[in-house]
Amino acid sequence: MYKTLALTVGAVTIAAVSAIAAIGSGYTLFGGATLVSPGNASSKAVQLVADVSNASTADDFSGIEFGVTSGLTFADLDTLSLDYNFTGGSCAGGSPRFQVNVLDPNTNTVKNIFVYVGPAPSYTGCPPNVWTNTGNLLAPANLIDTSQLSGGTFYDTVTAAETKYGTYQVVGIQVVADTFGAAQTVLIDNVVINSQTTTFEPISKDDCKNGGWKNFTSDPGPFKNQGQCVSHFASDGHGNH
Repeated sequence: MYKTLALTVGAVTIAAVSAIAAIGSGYTLFGGATLVSPGNASSKAVQLVADVSNASTADDFSGIEFGVTSGLTFADLDTLSLDYNFTGGSCAGGSPRFQVNVLDPNTNTVKNIFVYVGPAPSYTGCPPNVWTNTGNLLAPANLIDTSQLSGGTFYDTVTAAETKYGTYQVVGIQVVADTFGAAQTVLIDNVVINSQTTTFEPISKDDCKNGGWKNFTSDPGPFKNQGQCVSHFASDGHGNH
């Protein structure tokens, strides 16, 4: 239903993807993900593309990796939500989705709990060209996919999953688009993980570091290098491009 991609954290392999460009300290874009304008009643959103039908491999998958607090357990997660807008294709094939990477203490391996975006139970038929909010995908009666874990199932209620896996350590959270089906292009904004909302708005020169300057593909970018990006924010947005 979805593609499995590899991300290594320490000595453990996670079914995700390698991060290539950081923005600030809260999240990282990978694959074909880019910052675009406008967002949902805001300046910025993230565009995720999944298209295996063309010759390029750069847009086969894309996503956003979010920082997680050390010691976070699955039971500590009470809210996952986001705003989405399909500008091409629709939700299908388990994409897009949240991936919650948990450390299975029985095998000391990292597995995924998948939290799908779109109308349950098929997770297809997302409306095109309109901003839609998922609501809290971790509401107690909602269905999530715990099939990678022992005793898990494709349709597990959040309550049942917390009973079985609540003590499992969360080592990563991503929003991913990677369908093998028809091409998808979806805008993502206002991602809520517990009490933290990520709006993707540029805040300071720190957003330029670790390759983050490359993601400003539209206003206030594009920038030629990190120094130019830092200069822009250091001059209160009046720096020269």
